[in-house]
Amino acid sequence: MSPRESSNLLRRAVSTQMRKKYELKTTEQIRKMRVAGLLTAKALANVKAAIKPGVTTLELDQIAEKTIRSGGGIPNFQLVPGYYHTICASINSEIVHGIPSNKVLQAGDLLSIDCGAEVDGWNGDSAFSIVVPGLDNELTAARQKQSDVCEGSVWAGIAALAKAKHLNEVGIAIEEHISAGGNYGILEQYVGHGIGRSMHEDPAVFNYRVRDKGPKVEAGLCVAIEPMITSGDQRTFVDSDDWTVVTKDGGDGAHWEHSVAVHEKGVWVLTAVDGGVEGLRPFGITPVAL
Repeated sequence: MSPRESSNLLRRAVSTQMRKKYELKTTEQIRKMRVAGLLTAKALANVKAAIKPGVTTLELDQIAEKTIRSGGGIPNFQLVPGYYHTICASINSEIVHGIPSNKVLQAGDLLSIDCGAEVDGWNGDSAFSIVVPGLDNELTAARQKQSDVCEGSVWAGIAALAKAKHLNEVGIAIEEHISAGGNYGILEQYVGHGIGRSMHEDPAVFNYRVRDKGPKVEAGLCVAIEPMITSGDQRTFVDSDDWTVVTKDGGDGAHWEHSVAVHEKGVWVLTAVDGGVEGLRPFGITPVAL
């Protein structure tokens, strides 16, 4: 989500105390979103397999685009006005929306990759963070822990969604998981979102506790849950490229995301190949495929 889109979505959510009306997806529509989610997951898997010292983020971008287009999809990031790449690649103090370039990855870098695919008019959106292999020291251990905490918070949020009556219970679970994992900052200006016919839809999905309960959680709700955390202060600025979000104090950023559907039988993680089985097992939740 671009800085402008994210900021506008957040302002709408706060000013209206969360819109209660939005499109609920049918079973057939959720199945179509699963196709887009799996293609997104395949693109990310291919990118992850290519990550090593010496590789450029532009090369990773090309891998993702080839995967999506050969799978019959469209890179939905390229549908965002002013953005021309398939992935966002954010390194170290860059948290989200990093633009792929000829910058070479170094061993020990903390890299976040965000990607999405549109297939037959339906969207998937997902992200992961990884420490570039080849270096083992205190810094890389701290970066790995930060990524692990952020990843765990996604699953904590999804598990909460499976039981929640209102959407903002997700943010409570995410914040509690992150706080238990260490002294990390949680970005407040950038939030998750609904997903479906467009990559970014209402409602907003907060990654922290807010006063309002938010929309009712019911069958057909489809959202992208995406916590973004920092190793220090959560304050950020947007770089001169008008996209890349960077920490003001130079601390590292981590970003994980999954697209999730709520249906009559439970939840289904659309961008996880196993539907979320492994990620949700520690929380006692079993996802259900349609």
